[in-house]
Amino acid sequence: MVVGSGCLLQFGITATTQFCTKTFPSSLIFSTSSTSSHRSLVSLSVPKNMSHQSQLLSLSSTNGSSSLAVPIFHNYHQIDEKVVQDIVYDALVFATLNGLLVGDKSVERSGRVPGIGLVHLPFSLLPPPLPQTHWKQACDLAPLFNELVDRVSLDGNFLQQSLSRTKKADEFTSRLLDIHSKMLEINKKEEIRLGLFRSDYMLDEKTKSLLQIEMNTISTSFSGVGCVMTELHRNILSHYGKLLGLDSKRVPVNTADSQYAEALAKAWSEYNNPRAVIIVVVQDEERNMYDQHFVSAILRERHHITTIRKTLAEIDQEGEILPDGTLSVNGQAIAIVYFRAGYTPVDYPSESEWRARLLIEQSSAIKCPNISYHLVGTKKIQQELAKPGVLERFFENKEDIAKLRKSFAGLWSLDDSDIVKQAIEKPELFVMKPQREGGGNNIYGDDLRENLLKLQKVGSQEDAAYILMQRIFPANTAAILMRNGFLHKDHVISEFGIFSTYLRNKDKVIVNNESGYMVRTKPSLSDEGGVLPGYGVIDSVYLT
Repeated sequence: MVVGSGCLLQFGITATTQFCTKTFPSSLIFSTSSTSSHRSLVSLSVPKNMSHQSQLLSLSSTNGSSSLAVPIFHNYHQIDEKVVQDIVYDALVFATLNGLLVGDKSVERSGRVPGIGLVHLPFSLLPPPLPQTHWKQACDLAPLFNELVDRVSLDGNFLQQSLSRTKKADEFTSRLLDIHSKMLEINKKEEIRLGLFRSDYMLDEKTKSLLQIEMNTISTSFSGVGCVMTELHRNILSHYGKLLGLDSKRVPVNTADSQYAEALAKAWSEYNNPRAVIIVVVQDEERNMYDQHFVSAILRERHHITTIRKTLAEIDQEGEILPDGTLSVNGQAIAIVYFRAGYTPVDYPSESEWRARLLIEQSSAIKCPNISYHLVGTKKIQQELAKPGVLERFFENKEDIAKLRKSFAGLWSLDDSDIVKQAIEKPELFVMKPQREGGGNNIYGDDLRENLLKLQKVGSQEDAAYILMQRIFPANTAAILMRNGFLHKDHVISEFGIFSTYLRNKDKVIVNNESGYMVRTKPSLSDEGGVLPGYGVIDSVYLT
């Protein structure tokens, strides 16, 4: 069983089957289907006379007979192997044709040059179930969390005070707070505020409660490839659904990439400089560049807006602030700085990157996110907002407060001696989280106990670098996971991320929407699960 983590841990490929023997059927027809996204996704149209249509599932029932009348998402492992192989082949073709791709880390330059060393993103062959009531709850929460982030971001004293102890214990948070302090000192106002957020949830099996894992306010990934993943599952179920007892329409439509691009385009319009471009801040090596390029492609093709890609170091070298406050990079005026890097200490290997971050904040460019939005997404602020009475500082509507609070998991500071004692005695019920994003950072089990005991013995401020979170135990389901063309059957848990967009110009809220979704799935015995590090897989959802 597993977890309360923001990202998903590497599963061992133990009983794998390499899918490489099937030849491409000459009767397979390719057709271009119109979707709500900017791109035309290539779908696979399967003729009725294909052999796999006559295959049966080996679903055992009480009388020993097979049944196709009930959904089999709880029994994916019992699908007939010939059917599985057919689905795998079609899914891999769809993934390749439609850009469900990342750079292969074993291939040199795959993270620098587009088209080099491509491999399909790890994915789940069929979607996991989620009750529709909980799905609606998560979607309905998105505008409230958007507004919460914005309101908290404007309370500079709250951010500084809440993170004051963390600043002493965590150098990365300290550097971010220093930039924030400088903006407060010069009374820097961000009149146009843009947020592309993602709130992650798990469904706790015992309480049947949908609980928030974290609120991501910077570099929220998989808006692009998440849409492809959704269409992959909808496509597979449109052809195999009757055989599997599943309805493709129960996989909700996903337009996260186009909604992200639309929010960026509206912000660009608000900036009101038709010659300005959007700069995407990227890592020096980025295997997930294709997810980012989906949004850039929509901006170019649909909104006729140019994007350029630069690292923080390049911005430091090429950037300057013009007398009117405009950020100029290599002679180009910048309307929006869209961060797809800058969320981890690894992105700041030298003072050059920190100079660039400060330069950006000092400019008149719209930041996505600005330094205040970034800080609101820290684990410590999440924990502070869960304290009794704190939400009332930002909201008056009691119904809205109740909706937000209902989604909060248990969150505690390490200066709560009673909770620390409980966590030492029963570490399996808690997760220890540092102020980090990107996966692979959380602490569990015996390691959690040992770290807490060590911090107690040291008796320093180091405990302020962490929070404790209630460990969530979602139901696990049978799944078929795909990585590097191999399939692996396992029991998994899933984390459901709801994207949201928020744009405000002074007192006018221009955009405040739920804006699509992505799902990450991992083996149920794992603790962490980032997709790109090789731990979990990308997924969609089947509403029940």
